[in-house]
Amino acid sequence: MSSTAAPPATPDRAHHLPAAGVAVLATGLLAGLPAALDGVGALAAVLVLQLALVLSWVLVARMRGFTASLTVGTAAAVAADLVLVLPQRPVLGGLLAVLGVGFLAAVLQQMLRSPRHALVDSLAGAALLLTAVGALAALLVLGTSDEGRLVLVALAAGVSLAVGHLVDRVLPRPRVADGVPRGLVGLVLAVLAGAGVAFAARDLADLGMLRALLLGAVVAGVVALVAVAASYVVVEAGAAPGDSSPWVLTVVQVVLPMAAAAPVAVGLLTLL
Repeated sequence: MSSTAAPPATPDRAHHLPAAGVAVLATGLLAGLPAALDGVGALAAVLVLQLALVLSWVLVARMRGFTASLTVGTAAAVAADLVLVLPQRPVLGGLLAVLGVGFLAAVLQQMLRSPRHALVDSLAGAALLLTAVGALAALLVLGTSDEGRLVLVALAAGVSLAVGHLVDRVLPRPRVADGVPRGLVGLVLAVLAGAGVAFAARDLADLGMLRALLLGAVVAGVVALVAVAASYVVVEAGAAPGDSSPWVLTVVQVVLPMAAAAPVAVGLLTLL
């Protein structure tokens, strides 16, 4: 009878403390630069996170054709940002063209390299990377219309990430996945923390109490769930031959959950 082995456990300190620190830095970028420099600050903050994710994900996913993969990811990030910054009234639908052209470029890049080892894995990594950098660009819709809403979303996401990692550093129970130091207690407290900070900072976005709580809870919930998935990716990547740099893994743990929450926050704020 065969059994599936769980990934080796990662030391809780190394897994959580750097991620909590980088989450604070990322939150400072997304909340501080727009508040200081308006739309230019929002663009700078988002672009920094996108480029950090491009480099980190190409390394963590071990995508073949390193330089070409970096080029495709960087070009997609810049194009996605321009699509949402240049128009007077940007809409998320403009990202469809970027994702379509970017995916075609990724397919051609992978098919033209030789030898074509790990073709499927590299294409899957490229598809997720294009989706993530496009999702991060969605924050620019908030930055061009109302910096206060961008700051509020950044605070909810960042606090949720930091609290989840700090709680799981102390009490990763009950485990949500074998071999991954993440627990249900941390997941619940991360959602509550995100909702709480959104409620406390609701005046930044001119939202009522209930709407601020709903926004914070939804953003924090998405961030917390994707953070668990990112932790699983990091554990597996760290255990593979030719281990990735711990800081590269940490960037994935932080920026990928923020990317997942960005379009959800934009859509929810449109409804609210």
